Amino acid sequence: MEPYVSSHTEHGITTIEFFHPQSNSLPGKLLDALAQEIHYAGTHDTKVVVLKSAGNGAFCAGASFDELIAVKNEKEGLEFFMGFANVINAMRKCTKFIIGRIHGKCVGGGVGLAAAVDYAIAVKESEVKLSELSLGIGPFVVGPVIERKIGTSAFSQLSIDATLWRNADWAKHKGLFAEVHQSIQNLDEAVYRLASSLAHTSPEAMSEMKKMFWQGTENWDSLLKERAAISGHLILSDFSKNAIDAFKNKMRK
Repeated sequence: MEPYVSSHTEHGITTIEFFHPQSNSLPGKLLDALAQEIHYAGTHDTKVVVLKSAGNGAFCAGASFDELIAVKNEKEGLEFFMGFANVINAMRKCTKFIIGRIHGKCVGGGVGLAAAVDYAIAVKESEVKLSELSLGIGPFVVGPVIERKIGTSAFSQLSIDATLWRNADWAKHKGLFAEVHQSIQNLDEAVYRLASSLAHTSPEAMSEMKKMFWQGTENWDSLLKERAAISGHLILSDFSKNAIDAFKNKMRK
């Protein structure tokens, strides 16, 4: 299947779905499309947004390694990491609540997506890992939204031990996930229940609540751009190029 971002609206619920055959990783084109769909949902006639990915493997493996290793200068690096910044800012500014359907593992930018939704519902297989440091960079762009959700201590633990998976119970305990379910069926039932309930709630009240929840993030347009520039610089290092090559070679075996 080809990578895609799609959306549809039914009964006041807009479902945005993304897919990439490489564990739902996110190249620049998908990031741009995702930001556009989230912005559109926030400015048009819908009550609540559900963000999900396709397949039954990972929820999101983060940045596309193919594009990371192809970055040739700091301008290209900034442009790539701004893709994640734009998605997070679109989610932040969206006037509708966003429910995250987290059906599998989250890595790097995938953890950022899970943190940026307003209410994340997961299954027990939804482990999380911030692998950026092992690649010679760091979770600079997704850092603010993750730290906001789980606190500085838990964020630093994830960031420093970049090779260790944390299980879904850990993520729920730290506040990243609101609910953890034992099966996909239970996950979908929980997502549908909440989305349907919110679709019958006052849009104005939800919009005002969202402003309250995201208070203090008004500077993120500039902050995340600054963070994207840091990542865009670090990804040019020999360490990063060699680390990504080694990981891709390991995956081929």
